[in-house]
Amino acid sequence: MSDNVIIFDTTLRDGEQSPGCSMTTPEKLKIAEALVELGVDVIEAGFPIASPGDFEAVRAVAQRFGDRARICGLARCRREDIERAGEALRGVAKSRIHVFLATSPIHRQFKLKMAEQEIVKAAVEHVKLARSLCEDVEFSPEDAARTELDFLVEVVEKAIEAGATTVNIPDTVGYATPTHYFKVISHLKQHVSNINRAIISTHCHNDLGLAVANSLAAVEAGARQIECTINGLGERAGNAALEEIVMALKTRHDYYGVETNIHTPKLCGLSRLVSSTTGMLVQRNKAIVGQNAFAHEAGIHQDGVLKERTTYEIMRAEDVGFVGANLVLGKHSGRHAIRSRVIELGYQLPDAQLQQVYDDFIALADKKKNVYDADIVALIDNRMNVTVDRWKLIRFHIAAGTGTIPTATVELRDESAAATSAGSTTGDVSVATYRDAAIGDGPVDAVCKAMERIVGISAELKDYQVRAVSGGEDAQGEASVEIVYQGRRYHGKAVSTDVIEASALAYLKALNKAISEQPTSTPAHGV
Repeated sequence: MSDNVIIFDTTLRDGEQSPGCSMTTPEKLKIAEALVELGVDVIEAGFPIASPGDFEAVRAVAQRFGDRARICGLARCRREDIERAGEALRGVAKSRIHVFLATSPIHRQFKLKMAEQEIVKAAVEHVKLARSLCEDVEFSPEDAARTELDFLVEVVEKAIEAGATTVNIPDTVGYATPTHYFKVISHLKQHVSNINRAIISTHCHNDLGLAVANSLAAVEAGARQIECTINGLGERAGNAALEEIVMALKTRHDYYGVETNIHTPKLCGLSRLVSSTTGMLVQRNKAIVGQNAFAHEAGIHQDGVLKERTTYEIMRAEDVGFVGANLVLGKHSGRHAIRSRVIELGYQLPDAQLQQVYDDFIALADKKKNVYDADIVALIDNRMNVTVDRWKLIRFHIAAGTGTIPTATVELRDESAAATSAGSTTGDVSVATYRDAAIGDGPVDAVCKAMERIVGISAELKDYQVRAVSGGEDAQGEASVEIVYQGRRYHGKAVSTDVIEASALAYLKALNKAISEQPTSTPAHGV
């Protein structure tokens, strides 16, 4: 049995199915690049038949990274699904088609309305079709954890015979327990006659909070591929978290005795990237990548760690790329010091982007006395996630207080119009500047409404969160918003020492995303 566990990441496919976590193709490419740098073996880039956008995303990821990681497209047991996946992956050196069909009694009766032998026949037929288009085929009997073992053995055996090189055993609804799941995997190893011709994979959901535990139990039973997502993203309660699985296997190598190809110091950085892109904040006490993962509040713990780190820490923070709040720099620090610290924090930035981070740092250092590692990371993340937005916040003014109606005056610039004006004979970019005012329930609400009046759309705010990036009264505030416009969700995130400014920038970023998918329109108001 191999001592290497294949890490199959499905953040871009199953993770994106988290409500509100849809990603654009450029965002998927950025995350895919980070997954490749992390050392992920297989990247499930999407469900090509789902939409033209999903097809293009899978194709773009496959074309860009298909020589460095295996790129996978999902397909139901339908000819059109499989052919669409094959088209998206055509010509890619390392590709995989992942075919699935439900097998549990409840799915057979109520969803598929198919008899057992009809399912076996369909599985064989479509695995063969996939194999004719791609050398590497994965088959998943959906809801395998609730499927009768004898029938599961039959389906898996026939799928392997038809050409499946990986058989994935999904706990689709998070029903299994570690002992139960161990027995399922063990039963397949013992009773599927050709099991040695395929890799057994796991795909566990977290409805009972057992996704990681179930996945690890499957490794004990002989599974050698784990399907997981960054930060545990996924439908309902999510999937098994990649960072937890990888660090469990690494930290307890003495017990599991297996390896992965993951470069673990990149885990926290990728966690932040996915959180920033999707708008799904990571809980403070989240294992491995949470803000409190390496914090010690109790005096006994602090005393023990100071004497010997391993008394209360089973992992080193640097092994996962964790960045705390260490004081590093002040406003007199030079560009070389910033460059060195950025590299120490695990980032490789081109000169132009490094200059932008340095400029942001100087501006921040003028506003707050102490600049921490966490502040530097926030500035880097802010610059790494910069997109070409149509509307830019120039300035705002608010009037608010007890007994006062909150009022905001906002000035925005239409960058697309400014670019056109800059190229004209007059070169007057002021024609692209618009101002308006609004009242609201509070200063943030007033600013957001004023911006909506200028850009000409009105969205519904679904989620709004603000947190301190580091400690102290002058800490940067990180604002995260989620809006709904015309039935679609959009996220925005920004940082500033002024939480109202951070909120305004985050809201405007979300509005820009919504506008980018709409036909060009004329602003409702402007001067």
